[in-house]
Amino acid sequence: MPSGDSHTAAIYIMMFSNDAALPPWRVGVLLLPPCSLLGIGTIIDPLSRINRQLGSRAYHYLTLSMDGKPVPLYGGGLWTVDLALADAPSLDVLLVLAEEVAMVRDVDSLMGLLNQHAQKQVILGGIDVGSWWLARAGVLNGYRATIHWSEQARFSDEYEQVILTSNLYEIDRDRVTCSGGAATLDLILHLIGERQGTEQAATLSERLCLERIRAPHEKQRVPLVNRIGGSQPKLSEAVMLMEANIEEPLTTDDIAHYVGLSRRQLERLFKQYLNSVLSKYYLELRLNRARQLLLTTSKSIVQIGLSCGFSSGPHFSSTYRSHFGLTPRDERSQRAMSGVDTES
Repeated sequence: MPSGDSHTAAIYIMMFSNDAALPPWRVGVLLLPPCSLLGIGTIIDPLSRINRQLGSRAYHYLTLSMDGKPVPLYGGGLWTVDLALADAPSLDVLLVLAEEVAMVRDVDSLMGLLNQHAQKQVILGGIDVGSWWLARAGVLNGYRATIHWSEQARFSDEYEQVILTSNLYEIDRDRVTCSGGAATLDLILHLIGERQGTEQAATLSERLCLERIRAPHEKQRVPLVNRIGGSQPKLSEAVMLMEANIEEPLTTDDIAHYVGLSRRQLERLFKQYLNSVLSKYYLELRLNRARQLLLTTSKSIVQIGLSCGFSSGPHFSSTYRSHFGLTPRDERSQRAMSGVDTES
């Protein structure tokens, strides 16, 4: 947070405080068609549920469109919105939900309205590819932001002044961006936890049958074929072999043999397209699987280490610490103490 910025400080207090005396949050959700019921529901359903859970209207929300007319949905049908964006009342938060970078009829009007809300110190958010329109309006310049993996390459080329990450969601001062899909639910629950307390968010998460609330720093899982294109089937096959052999890791020579390449050819592919050494890439796959098991199961640390291809508990712990900066035991203890994963 920039020092001396009283407006930014006020926004932080408004965003991240579980003070019961705070006024209700007024949340507007701008729908840029076509949208899905899932995309809309992951925003407004948890807000509706937390109101019922708290027994009060802690969150006022409404859906908006550019012209106030119903918004087309994927698969047919329409979503009837409450108002046009230009007619929206005073808001604390404006989230732009877009699931395709489709043409907006009145782009100039959208850009102008987004800048007006930015000047009013409204918290602006982009959901799925909604970040694209915030970036186009210039209101993400100098901010960390994320977008759905399918648009990351194009976004990075188009908006160089935005600090793009591949995280599930980003919260940077008065800007919130999210990769969409199930990650939107993580974002909304995270924000609820910051305002109402982690116990309230954890209770709501359990009601939704979620194993945990994923933290903003967690990465989107980008399909390998989308990272390297479809021109390297041997590389894709090698990675699929690794993912299928976590408990008993294959040797590099085994993998090369199964995909029909020499060891040198295979290692060259990993370096060229994944900027990694094969053995390191395989180790990271196993460690990420271990971390997932630590956070979502009650298996012992030794069991998890063995199931992810480590020969002993000490070997697993030392390797895990070298990669993540803390031991498996510390990782699990931190989660147990917080009750919900809200690390940023």
